[in-house]
Amino acid sequence: MNSFSTSLEFQTSGRGIYPIEERLRQVTNRLPPGATGTVTLWIRHTSASLIVSENADPDVLTDLETVLAQLLPDGDPRYTHRLEGPDDMAAHLRSVLTQTSLVIPVVQGKLDLGQWQTIYLWEHRYAPHRRTVSVVWVGTVPVGSESTR
Repeated sequence: MNSFSTSLEFQTSGRGIYPIEERLRQVTNRLPPGATGTVTLWIRHTSASLIVSENADPDVLTDLETVLAQLLPDGDPRYTHRLEGPDDMAAHLRSVLTQTSLVIPVVQGKLDLGQWQTIYLWEHRYAPHRRTVSVVWVGTVPVGSESTR
């Protein structure tokens, strides 16, 4: 078994869904040819999340945001945690109900996503934030291939 780890930083401009697959491909491109295994992504924050979703029709992302806004309204009077503003508790709830980690197969050195899938960072706060995603690949490389770079 081989492994490789790094972290990536992403600057958001506030609440929204940001594609991050291209940056992740830059990481997996550093793997030896033929590498097979999994890459685990972990966002190190409690008010943002990671998702795999539709990459062809942007209306899907709009609808995701619309539904979560209805389910978890900012400033809901039921929330007791209000220390960091009206969007903070809703952001924490959004993060809990979505995903803070993903496991993606890597086959022949490439992310094994479906034709209509991509990986997104979902920022749940209105203010811009710098978000860190840990990336860990574990797998095997064909005999005779160089180790991870």
